[in-house]
Amino acid sequence: MTSLNSIAARIQHYDSKDMHVDAVQAFLAQLVQPVTETETLDLRAAFGRVLAGDVISPISVPAHDNSAMDGFAFDGAALQPGQPLQLECIATALAGHAWSGTIASGQCVRIMTGAVMPAGLNTVVPLELTSTGADGRIHIPADTLRPGANRRRAGEDLMQGSVALASGERITPAALGLLASLGLAQVEVVRPLRVAYFSTGDEILAPGEPPREGAVYDSNRFALFGLLTKLGVEVLDFGNVPDQPEQLEAMFRKAAADADAIITSGGVSGGDADHTRALMNRLGDVAFWRIAMRPGRPMAVGLLDKSSDAPGAPGSPGSPGLVSQANRCLLFGLPGNPVATMVTFLAFVRPALIQMMGGKRVDPPLLRATCTETLRKRPGRTEYQRGIVSKAADGSLQVQTTGNQGSGVLSSMVHANGLIVLPHDGGTVHAGDPVDVMMFEGVV
Repeated sequence: MTSLNSIAARIQHYDSKDMHVDAVQAFLAQLVQPVTETETLDLRAAFGRVLAGDVISPISVPAHDNSAMDGFAFDGAALQPGQPLQLECIATALAGHAWSGTIASGQCVRIMTGAVMPAGLNTVVPLELTSTGADGRIHIPADTLRPGANRRRAGEDLMQGSVALASGERITPAALGLLASLGLAQVEVVRPLRVAYFSTGDEILAPGEPPREGAVYDSNRFALFGLLTKLGVEVLDFGNVPDQPEQLEAMFRKAAADADAIITSGGVSGGDADHTRALMNRLGDVAFWRIAMRPGRPMAVGLLDKSSDAPGAPGSPGSPGLVSQANRCLLFGLPGNPVATMVTFLAFVRPALIQMMGGKRVDPPLLRATCTETLRKRPGRTEYQRGIVSKAADGSLQVQTTGNQGSGVLSSMVHANGLIVLPHDGGTVHAGDPVDVMMFEGVV
């Protein structure tokens, strides 16, 4: 069983009213449990998915010693320091057609890249480093190469029986090629993670609806759709839910039944009309945080039961601490401001979902760049400022902000190519100071 209180007790300096970014990440790392269901897919269908177990290499790669070059294969023992070498070429070894003849001292074999090295030969001289004499012999200049040069050894890439790819790795283009190089036609992967999301609030309009005074168009659902699709999960868009407790409750119950995780935007700041917060608290084991960050201060995280409707029953909504690992739905309540929604997703939700997908949990990679302007900041919170990384005249990396850093200025996320991460204890950054940048490439 997992309870939020039991996890909080293990997090150093836990304070729900002033949560450090590091504490949020540590909390989620302990809360999240990977899905366990798997499926076996053909290689192309498995692209982008997460491996359910270690892939053990059924063969050695390469299977035989082979040539890394087009050239001439010979016994490297014939090389002598300061002495040129002349060899008689007696045959040709082609890739895919092993040459099985015998060779004597002073002889060589014309060989193509990837061709199996003939028995007794261990060195390849590239074609362009040789010349052919009037007698037809191959001339190799003195001190051109060392014995063993340009030979790929059997098992140099992978040995039979070794781990080719570890459980939890995502199948990238390179990993897909590696699996194919082992002769594998199928691979076992974790089933797709199902993530439901919806916006809350009477002020939300769907794109295409006529504008009205006091209302705003729902950008968060579409930004989240892009972020989730990029992540490779099964996306369940439940639209927008007005501030009506009955409709909100029905949506939470449906989402919990259909999905592994739920993401909402808006309704977690504690305002008088925020029924979302009250319902989360009633339907599950939910914590409400005020995170020491900018943007994105309010956030909720918790567990909702996927089946029982009887509050207070073991394993049911309303009985914190008794939601079973196998029958729970992870809940993320994100702030309503568009930039805050995206920043909290990137900083917290995305790593947690990757862990839930069975992937290896890694912190977002940071790039080091020189700041070109003064960034005013007070210690005591982590700030994520939208930035544009470019090359300086000397070739080094530099970064500047997009300007207005308001949490509602969504256009700044379009213009940015990363987030400047200003650490919790740091103060004002001056022009010329180095800063860390969380790049968007591959994420957004």
